[in-house]
Amino acid sequence: MSDAVVVGSGPNGLVAANLLADAGWRVTVLEAQDEPGGAVRSDRAVDPDFVSDVFSAFYPLAAASPVIGALGLEEYGLRWSRAPHVLAHPLLDGRCAVLDRDRAVTARSLEGFAPGDGQSWLDLCAGWDRVGGPVLDALFAPFPPVRSAAVLAARVRAAGGLRFVRELLLPVRRLGEERFAGEGGRLLLAGNALHADLAPEAAGSGGFGWMMSMLGQSYGFPVPVGGAGALTDALVARLRERGGSVHCGQQVTEVVVRGGRALGVRTADGQAHRARHAVLADVGAPQLYGELVAEQHLPSRVHDDLRRFQWDFATFKVDWALDGQVPWTAPEAAGAGTVHLADGVDELTRFAAQLATGRVPDRPFLLFGQMTTSDSSRSPVGTESAWAYTHVPQKVRGDAGEARLTGRWDRGEQEAMADRMEEQVERYAPGFRDRIRARRILAPPTLQAANANLHHGAINGGTASLHQQLVFRPVPGTGRPETPVKGLYLASASAHPGGGVHGAPGANAARAALRTRGPVHGVAVAAQRALTRRR
Repeated sequence: MSDAVVVGSGPNGLVAANLLADAGWRVTVLEAQDEPGGAVRSDRAVDPDFVSDVFSAFYPLAAASPVIGALGLEEYGLRWSRAPHVLAHPLLDGRCAVLDRDRAVTARSLEGFAPGDGQSWLDLCAGWDRVGGPVLDALFAPFPPVRSAAVLAARVRAAGGLRFVRELLLPVRRLGEERFAGEGGRLLLAGNALHADLAPEAAGSGGFGWMMSMLGQSYGFPVPVGGAGALTDALVARLRERGGSVHCGQQVTEVVVRGGRALGVRTADGQAHRARHAVLADVGAPQLYGELVAEQHLPSRVHDDLRRFQWDFATFKVDWALDGQVPWTAPEAAGAGTVHLADGVDELTRFAAQLATGRVPDRPFLLFGQMTTSDSSRSPVGTESAWAYTHVPQKVRGDAGEARLTGRWDRGEQEAMADRMEEQVERYAPGFRDRIRARRILAPPTLQAANANLHHGAINGGTASLHQQLVFRPVPGTGRPETPVKGLYLASASAHPGGGVHGAPGANAARAALRTRGPVHGVAVAAQRALTRRR
């Protein structure tokens, strides 16, 4: 019998398992897929000479996370690599906004759009210098973050008080208009806000765009050397060294509950796995409460609230093996790991409006990744391992383009959508399609089949909108990993603070379990250090 069973081996599940193992618990991790990692995996399926990240690729939140940092994964082979520039946002007229880890380089780029915009960017950076550390501490701490919130409140007062808070609550379009006279700074903020499912006009999108931009400015958008799977490999190696085990091909079909307490889980082959102290579920909240836990073990309000649970947008991704570098019209884009493709904030708004009305966008906003530019080990010299993803509606009501896509995502529709994305790249890099050696299409059903947590390709475990954050995540009145079932903890991105590879939901679940049962005698001090250490 294990002290804890962890359902799912995504980064949150593996972080939780590691922290419990640090406390001396015997931990078993059960993974439905044939390999661990969840949405942090890489392969050579596009071309044998190219490493492709199957799902996520860039990890600014991991680099900033005190949870990940405290694990010392460099001792287990993890190394980070970064592109010369963090991010570029080219326009069709040849101008290009550049985000660089050197804030002076970023400022010079934005000054080219409008005099004074460089200083405006430096002012935003100064705000981050004052509050960035406490913001991250509060973000990654269990909710409510009492101690870190007190420090944050003091720093916010020093940074401008209510005026500063007002800016964070602004829609990113409005924040950009107030801060910048030119398009460049507005594009950096708005493009980063759309890493989540936040429209340029959504309340709070300004704060999210600012945070993501400042993370890029401070930490870059790093990638694991050799592929995203190297991050998973390090987490697994660390866990196994501490006696934990990971079992793949083990689909959990039930959380076994008796007398209001989780006793373990049962897998599809009928095998029971007992848990002496806790079950931690790195699965989406609808899957946990709607499939794994029988209805009679939950208050009726949980199911009522779950009917209102909102997933983030579906995702459509294409991986490419390219015979050469991308022929960008704007040369600054060649050195960026991430490239945002939309011709201005108005086009971002147009894209978001099409999604909101259930239509597949005709000119999709693309997040384009240049992986060999970021890590030279990903493909042969002179080539590029690249990908792009965009969002499509969870439920397609129509097509804003001419292909009449319906959301069936059969082979024909997948090819048509991939072609549409390549046409968008061609607008900014004429000749791009001539350099394609091979491509792989990952439509929403494909993503879900490869990782059940990616519901129709939703990558953030639920919307990042304000109505499903903090105390409202995953349903009103929670905000914490504890569930109505004793000994059962939600450890996925459906829990606070949400999506991204930072390990906080898993760490919060592990902390909650340890508060209830405590570390094994003799390792309490070491466990406490592992849980609270900061970079």
